[in-house]
Amino acid sequence: QVQLVESGGGLVQAGGSLRLSCTISGSVPSRNTMGWYRQAPGNQRELVASITSDSITTYADPVKGRFTISRDNAKNTVSLQMNSLKPEDTAVYYCNIKFWRFKTYEYWGQGTQVTVSS
Repeated sequence: QVQLVESGGGLVQAGGSLRLSCTISGSVPSRNTMGWYRQAPGNQRELVASITSDSITTYADPVKGRFTISRDNAKNTVSLQMNSLKPEDTAVYYCNIKFWRFKTYEYWGQGTQVTVSS
């Protein structure tokens, strides 16, 4: 069973920084895509950033230039460095992994709250 455990959320003032980390355990193939999503109250869950096993990254337009996603393949971890935070970044952030093993699998973490005060 694949499990994802996030850490690093919290309360920060606008302009501040936070770093989210996610540790993935279980049987996961080396080729996969890890990502961070977020969901604010009343909104749908949306992609924040993703990174493939070849370190190809994708960012949502609102976070480009402020957030950086990275991964450590040896430790099966993915991190999200969030700088210049804005109140509109307030949401529950979820870690995600997708991979293919005869079919597509997708797993989620439990979520971590990020609150940015103005």
